[in-house]
Amino acid sequence: QVQLVESGGGLVQPGGSLRLSCAASGRTSSPYTVGWFRQTPGKEREAVAALRWYGGTSTHYADSVKGRFTISRDSAKNTVHLQMNSLKPEDTALYFCTWKNSRLIVSSLWSAENYDYRGQGTQVTVSS
Repeated sequence: QVQLVESGGGLVQPGGSLRLSCAASGRTSSPYTVGWFRQTPGKEREAVAALRWYGGTSTHYADSVKGRFTISRDSAKNTVHLQMNSLKPEDTALYFCTWKNSRLIVSSLWSAENYDYRGQGTQVTVSS
């Protein structure tokens, strides 16, 4: 089992920044794939970003966040971060991370069902 705990959410004004963290514990292994998704009531769940670690790193972003969000890993802490800049009201959502102990192919990154574990999420609210 892999346990995931998200943190870093909160209330921020439009144009502001937040850094979300996804701390993994338990039976993590390499290679692995981590995804960030967001969910808003009444809307479809949306993939935001993904990171694949396989000795090297590849990162992938949804078009809606490209250039504003950055996904990265802290190997010492087994944590994946999502730096979110230039936040917009439409970024408001519950953000959660997902984990798979293998390298997913790119086409599989965008569906949470392709991962084996997910966290409870952290709420991000962008409002003035």
